[in-house]
Amino acid sequence: MAASSPKHIFKDPVCQQSHSEVFHEQGILFGYRHPQSSATACVLSLFQMTNETLNIWTHLLPFWFFAWRFVTVLYVTDIQNDSYSWPLLVYMGTSCVYPLASSCAHTFSSMSRNARHICYFLDYGAVNLFGLGSAIAYSAYTFPDALVHTTFHDYYVTLAVLNTIISTGLSCYSRLGLAAGEAGSFAPGEELYQAGRNIFSSRRKSMLWGMALPSQSRLSFCLFLFPGESAQNEATLYHQKHTAITLLASFFYSAHLPERLAPGRFDYIGHSHQLFHVCVILATHVQMEAILLDKTLRQEWLLVNSRPLSFPQIAGAILLCLVFSLGNIIYFSAALYRIPEPELHKKET
Repeated sequence: MAASSPKHIFKDPVCQQSHSEVFHEQGILFGYRHPQSSATACVLSLFQMTNETLNIWTHLLPFWFFAWRFVTVLYVTDIQNDSYSWPLLVYMGTSCVYPLASSCAHTFSSMSRNARHICYFLDYGAVNLFGLGSAIAYSAYTFPDALVHTTFHDYYVTLAVLNTIISTGLSCYSRLGLAAGEAGSFAPGEELYQAGRNIFSSRRKSMLWGMALPSQSRLSFCLFLFPGESAQNEATLYHQKHTAITLLASFFYSAHLPERLAPGRFDYIGHSHQLFHVCVILATHVQMEAILLDKTLRQEWLLVNSRPLSFPQIAGAILLCLVFSLGNIIYFSAALYRIPEPELHKKET
């Protein structure tokens, strides 16, 4: 059996320990790909059972579903004249970006140590961009009546832009600290790397997901605290479901369950990251339904009582986030190459 296994997939946990310690995940013992796989081997691994296979497909297939929904909405929308629909198009576009970036990150993360970190830098940027897309849609369609025209509403998208930039930077910063820790490189001046690793423990990514998605969960709570007549529609139940599923996703990501309780039993199917992916996709689907309902059912009230976001406001927010987030990613990617490679070979002798 072992002889017929693809060479770039490690079956022996001892072999995995010596060759791919930087790729090791808590509670996952088997199914790691070679830490210096070629791009071709990474693509072929989509069709082989590794511990990343379902991580890839649980976001790659939903990408095509969300892309189909996006194209369908584009087809029936008069983009040039229907400014009311612009926030929806931005939201649906960003809902396609993050699952595609995630599936690509999981696909190509085994090419090298630095490639792995850069893949997830890009993944963090896409997740936070989706958070901004959600904020734009929520500002346009979902704000409760009592909060429309308040200072919070007026600066909501601005706050979301700042959140996206800061959250992307902190995510990359924490991963850079992890990379330095793996290399055992903490020379004077590199204390920031160690601090990043200490501050953001194994639960750091769950916290950062919470930072990236405030436009979703926080506003869902606002719907309960400030219910308005026009906001009390069929979408309310979807917002409640969305909040619950988002919290469940955060739990799976931070708890490392069930694999932490039974190491090796859930390496290929059923580990926490796969469950996290499924919950995130379900949350996005439910959120999309809620936003579509709000957009349709509240249109008359919103057009009379709310100021729509202008094209310069929407485009400016997206461009600012793209420029600063890509700047963060480039900066931290360059910093990776100033960290010495881990001396893994010494452990083999």
